[in-house]
Amino acid sequence: MKDCPFCNAGDRFFVTSGTAAALWDAYPVNPGHALVVPLAHREHIFECTPEEISDIWKTILKVKEIIDRQHHPDGYNIGANVGRDSGQTIFHCHVHVIPRYAQDTSDPRGGIRRVKRAEVKW
Repeated sequence: MKDCPFCNAGDRFFVTSGTAAALWDAYPVNPGHALVVPLAHREHIFECTPEEISDIWKTILKVKEIIDRQHHPDGYNIGANVGRDSGQTIFHCHVHVIPRYAQDTSDPRGGIRRVKRAEVKW
């Protein structure tokens, strides 16, 4: 797609694995925050083929090695937003690889669960 920032990011990719590639997040949460995307335009991860899913994970592992060497994080959050109501704003599948560092937040407990406050009792 001509207006998709990830379809047109070829010069920004720093690693690839078959059908997937990685680029540094333009608005990083922490130093070393990367995005892994399928090279084909897919709106979200559930549209990816099994081969693309496999290549996304292979790319995540390569990205982790690079981030480990360059930034020495203490942990990671890995995740994807699927749909507008989850917070997705770019509708080309992308998986966030976010390095975490000791003291980067006052209380890291809950990790991804703390994306949304527990307001509703199910």
